[in-house]
Amino acid sequence: MKEPLVPVIPMSHTAHIRSHRKPRRSATSSIALRAGVAGGVLSMTAAGASASANAAEPVTQTIELPTLTADMSAQVAQSAAATQQAAANYELRAERDAAAAEAAAEAKKDLAEAKEKAEAKKKAAEAARKAAAERANRSTERATLSASASTSASTSVSAPSSGSVATVIAFLKAQVGDAYVMGATGPNAWDCSSLVQAAYKQVGVDLPRVSQDQSMAGTDVPLSSVQVGDILYWGGKGSAYHVGVYIGNGQYLDAANPSKGVVIQDLSGYPASGAVRVL
Repeated sequence: MKEPLVPVIPMSHTAHIRSHRKPRRSATSSIALRAGVAGGVLSMTAAGASASANAAEPVTQTIELPTLTADMSAQVAQSAAATQQAAANYELRAERDAAAAEAAAEAKKDLAEAKEKAEAKKKAAEAARKAAAERANRSTERATLSASASTSASTSVSAPSSGSVATVIAFLKAQVGDAYVMGATGPNAWDCSSLVQAAYKQVGVDLPRVSQDQSMAGTDVPLSSVQVGDILYWGGKGSAYHVGVYIGNGQYLDAANPSKGVVIQDLSGYPASGAVRVL
């Protein structure tokens, strides 16, 4: 079967190349484009006029600036308050430190004073204890001497031929100004009987230690006939409480008392009870 014949149509030699020309717009499209452009221009013009009108109006109110100013003021005030508080805290600490230092110094001073007072009290107590012990020893010694003296109603005292009243008086006058201390036996402090005993010991005469026994020594002498070097006593014979030595011219020398010490006194101001002669 034969195929049908297809008619052949002759073509231009440039018919297969695409044309570079832009297709023409239709009249309707051109009119629409021009209308749109015109509308846009009018819109821009209106917007510009509106912006110019708004720019011409004066600004009477702002929103952000007051808010920012208030915040800054609050921050400044807060910072100032913090600085002031820090300064106050520093000053308070300084005051507390100063008060603590002062309190520590005061406590140290009080402690030193307390220690000093305690030490003084301790020394006073020790001195009182020693004084009491010395008094006890003297009392024992006196009791022993009194017991020995009671074995004889009278004590015979013999003065050596070399004895000298002048030596006794010279020794006594050399002690004027020394202190009176009960129980003391020299060389710078005496009681009444220790001074008399030491004076006569200078010439080899041994007298008893206490005034009671010294009033029993030697030979009794009337006060009207008393001579230099005689022993004067106050109180009863054998129970005398004080002794001294007559030095002439109505005067005697003795270890009087703690306030006077060893002194020279007038016999008229303090008359003796009796006298004995041992030289």
